[in-house]
Amino acid sequence: MRAPFAADPFSHGGREFGGNAASGAAPNPESRGPRTDFQRDRDRIIHSMSFRRLKSKTQVFISPEGDHYRTRLTHSIEVAQIGRVLARALGLDEDLTEALCLAHDLGHPPFGHAGESALSEAMARHGGFCHNAQALRTVMRLESPYPEHDGLNLTWDLLEGLAKHNGPVAAPNWALAELDEAFPLDLGTWPSIEAQIAAVSDDIAYDNHDIDDGLRAGFLDLDDLLQLDFLADQWRAVERRFPNAPRDRQLRELIRDQIGLMVNDVLQHTREMTKGMGSVAEVRDAGRQLAGFSPEMREHERRLKAFMYDRLYYHPEQVSAAERARDVVARLFAAYSQDAGLMPPEWRAKLPEQDPQRSRVIADFIAGMSDRFAMQACETIYGERPRGLINV
Repeated sequence: MRAPFAADPFSHGGREFGGNAASGAAPNPESRGPRTDFQRDRDRIIHSMSFRRLKSKTQVFISPEGDHYRTRLTHSIEVAQIGRVLARALGLDEDLTEALCLAHDLGHPPFGHAGESALSEAMARHGGFCHNAQALRTVMRLESPYPEHDGLNLTWDLLEGLAKHNGPVAAPNWALAELDEAFPLDLGTWPSIEAQIAAVSDDIAYDNHDIDDGLRAGFLDLDDLLQLDFLADQWRAVERRFPNAPRDRQLRELIRDQIGLMVNDVLQHTREMTKGMGSVAEVRDAGRQLAGFSPEMREHERRLKAFMYDRLYYHPEQVSAAERARDVVARLFAAYSQDAGLMPPEWRAKLPEQDPQRSRVIADFIAGMSDRFAMQACETIYGERPRGLINV
């Protein structure tokens, strides 16, 4: 049953180009065809080049040789799967939730957070760089398959959710502020429950699937993981149920159980928090997060994140690879800044003469690269292939 506070694809905030954002009216249903506007949003994201490039962008491991490690693309699909389960159980709009989950990482540059760190440093004098704002810039300005306008022309509800799925934005960076001026996204309020669910689905996916990849790569050890009492309880339950199963199957069962535990916790807590909510407007005016973990699970998840940063994300081999990745991005930015002729013609044509706009276009170009394309570009410019970036 549809919840009263679910986003409505037939009465949304319109589109920047050709939509009636002022009245909130959606286009004429007779001209829509079989899809709702939120389904159209999802399909536009899936068919975008930026989405396809996620297949070669870092999730945890930089340009892994193995085919079994997650990339930004497989991670986004896993987030969407969790998001749809939660949305269906809560009576939300599944299509908006799925679209938000699929789009949430479109702004990530090559090499994950290492690449973002390098771009942030390079852009420090020109307004900075943030992958969340870059995701919005990607779908509103850079990914432009239509002859009539820039961007994918997604619904206000989708753009609002991307802009503030982690909560209200008090101090937007230049990219977000510029887009908000063109198409106001009400940055000071909480977003829809669908956007809040997309955010917690991201947490559930990477918390658990990064454990899976870390164990597979040998960077994590089960005995160390079991120092976390809530994981140890799950592991003992798995061993009791499947005492004779191979260890690798027990580990995968542990991951499934942990995801199920988190999903059920989110469902129970969100139902409690949304009691009495009668509309999307009430959600936005609530002044607090309504969808997410219970306080107890939030503490478990905080401890798990701290463990993962200590043992996996800041593992010496990961840190070493990240330093080399940052160097690749920094060298690319320096090269393109000094010689625009190194960029493809279609990007050279976009380059303004002066900063900060000039540096922002260069950052857009680099942010859109896959890991492998960035390494190839660095090799082409500097005559040597970056070493040590294939680490598993």
